[in-house]
Formats: sequence, structure tokens, C-alpha cells
Amino acid sequence: MRAEPAHQVRLLDLQEVDTELDRLNHRMRALPEHAQLQQLDARLTQLRDRLAVVETELRDLDREQRKAERDVEQVRMRAERDTQRLEAGHVSSPRELESLQSEIASLARRQSELEDIVLEVMERQENAEERRAALAREVAEAEAERETADNRRSEAVLQLRDELDSATRRRARIAEEIPDDLLDLYRRLREQNAGIGAAALRYGRCEGCKLELSTAELREMRTAPPDEVTRCENCRRILVRVADSGL
Repeated sequence: MRAEPAHQVRLLDLQEVDTELDRLNHRMRALPEHAQLQQLDARLTQLRDRLAVVETELRDLDREQRKAERDVEQVRMRAERDTQRLEAGHVSSPRELESLQSEIASLARRQSELEDIVLEVMERQENAEERRAALAREVAEAEAERETADNRRSEAVLQLRDELDSATRRRARIAEEIPDDLLDLYRRLREQNAGIGAAALRYGRCEGCKLELSTAELREMRTAPPDEVTRCENCRRILVRVADSGL
């Protein structure tokens, strides 16, 4: 392949911009804020799940408390009716009187037991409320931390996009100056060689694979026509002769 020496040197400028684009794209993918946000999202999910469990527990306790209070009220009202009957003197039979008194005593014990249940449920509610409040604070703190991290990521992404846009425009300008056949070869070699399709020959060494050329290879490079597109024998990248090639 033949190409003007100036076009070959320009290929090095294109390689430099492409390397910068690769670096910027890698930075975009590897922003630490990405991993931080993933960790915060996982933590938020866990906290919200725990909060949902506590809120469900509180709803269950609320139903349990209302039922226990209804049971207390029913027992209290029944005991009150029995007491009114007893005090009104409506019961004359000693046997019936004894039965009524026994029922009133039994209802008093039952009411006491139910009131203990209400108190126990209220204690559990208080404990659950404290846990809900603590979890709600943790969720709020994690959400604030996530918002801060998201803002930092957005700022970093915007800055990188600006740099990417600038580098992309520079690349387009340089690529327009390079012949299509040389550009196509460079693209293929970039895909095959970890993003490096062209390298300079400096002081007898290929800047692509960092290996020194043999005496015979240097002699071939020295005698090759200036417009001949030469390749490194080791890595097969386009090898561009420059002022400090050492030829």
C-alpha cells in the first residue's frame, strides 16, 4: 500500500485521539459512582424491605389491639350487667345467686387477662414503632447519600461527555485527511491489536509492541520508498517513520 508520508504521520495523530477516546470510554464505564450507586440501591432495597416488614407487623398489631380492646369491652359490659342484676336484687335463688357471683368473678379475671394482653400488644407496638422510626431514618439517610452520589455521577458523566464530544470532533477532522484505503487498514489492525493500529518507529523500536527492529528490518525500512506503508514484523501494526526513527 502507498500513502503520502504526511498522511502516514497523520495516522499517528488519529491513533492518539482513538487512544484518548478508548480511555475516556473506559473511564465512563468504570466511574466509581456507578459501583457506589449499585451498593446504595442494594442497601436501600434491603432497608425498604425491612421497613415494609415492620409496617406490616404494626398493622397486624393494630388489628390485634383493637380485637383485644373489643374483647375487654365485651367482658366489661357483661360483668357490668351481671353486677347490676346482683345489686338490683333480681336474683333470689341462692343457687342462681352463687352462680352469678361466680360468673362476675370469672369475668373479672378474664377482663384482667385481656387487659394484660392489650398492654403486651401496646408494648410490642411501641417497640415496632421505634424500629420503624430507626429504619425510616436509615432510609432517608441512604436516599440522601444516593442523591449526592447520583449528582456526582451526573457531573462526572457530563464532563466526560464533553471530552468525548471534543475528541470525536478532532477525530473526524483528522480522519477526513487520511485516504480511505489507509484508514480501512488502520481500522482492521486496531480491532486485531487491542486498539492500536498504527505506531511510530522511534530509535529503531516499534512503539506499538515496544520491540526493537533487527538490523535487517531497519535496513529494509531505510531503503523503502517514503510513500510505502510499512508494517512491524513483530506485531504487524502500521509502522510510521518519523524524524527520530533512527534510520
